Amino acid sequence: MFMRAISYDRQGPAADVLTFGDLPCPAPQEGEVLVRIHVSAINPTDVKARTGFSSTMAYDLVIPHQDGAGVIEAVGGGVSPTRIGERVWVFEAQSGRAAGTAAEFVAVPSDNAVLLPASTSYEIGASLGIPALTAHRCLFADGDLKGRSVLVHGGAGVVGSAAIHLAKWAGAWVAATVLDAAQGAIAREAGADLVLNLHEDDVAARIMEATAGVGVDRIVDVDLVANVTLDLACLTKGGVISAYAMRNAGDEGAIPLLQAMIAGAVFRFVYIYTVPMPVKLVAIEDITACLKAGLYRPRIGLIVPLQRTAEAHLALEQGGVTGKVLVRVAEGEKGSIAC
Repeated sequence: MFMRAISYDRQGPAADVLTFGDLPCPAPQEGEVLVRIHVSAINPTDVKARTGFSSTMAYDLVIPHQDGAGVIEAVGGGVSPTRIGERVWVFEAQSGRAAGTAAEFVAVPSDNAVLLPASTSYEIGASLGIPALTAHRCLFADGDLKGRSVLVHGGAGVVGSAAIHLAKWAGAWVAATVLDAAQGAIAREAGADLVLNLHEDDVAARIMEATAGVGVDRIVDVDLVANVTLDLACLTKGGVISAYAMRNAGDEGAIPLLQAMIAGAVFRFVYIYTVPMPVKLVAIEDITACLKAGLYRPRIGLIVPLQRTAEAHLALEQGGVTGKVLVRVAEGEKGSIAC
């Protein structure tokens, strides 16, 4: 059997290296499930893997994308056949493997295919994965959030929005930073209690005013190199700064050690692929509860059909799309922009 898929055999620009065609269907091995993908999602790490930002190619041919959503069609040894027919969201499909979700079928470990609530669409399911797990780790690695205060940088971004959803579900007060009014509207829609413009507002003063001079307990940061001084000015004594991204290869920055020591600051660096699976399984329980409560509402910015995956990669790289960038794998579906 063959399937439609996107693949690349060398790293480089999306239009040059991503190829649409037929490839052999995978078969589920011991402990795996075979998922028919309805919607695939693109993450920045997928782009970085394709461009060579993060590493050289580990395989001669790669089917990209870590996240997606679909239906379990078959199971390998050691997996209950009752899983066949389950609607699932998939995460880290291509982590440590050559084949990801940019194809009609993908085989993944059973734990990497998570039951999707009946009320949740495949589009939302595909939008979970790496962003939701990353946001959860940044927020909850250091304990419960109920009654605590959180600052999320990049509140209109995919991980930033996920952090707002999860923090509000957990009972936290949430402030978010943005770069313009349009992003501010998105952060408010996500549920942020206070939205601040990095270019226009005195963020530290506003945070201290809102927290009665105490500062925030947790900070979720998309650009620690740029924000570290501001973070320390906003952080409560003994608070935690979690950083999950870097802007450029080789991007390094010095931490103002004396200021950090006086603040008793804790720095946490989150790369979700190396977080232990037991921790991820706990995060999945919380993400599922947030979904069922109707409080996880990712914004979908762009959906294209499978054969136009290169366009979606380029859109994500250029930063012209606000919200999640998705690829519809099911035949006969047209691409669309959702506002």
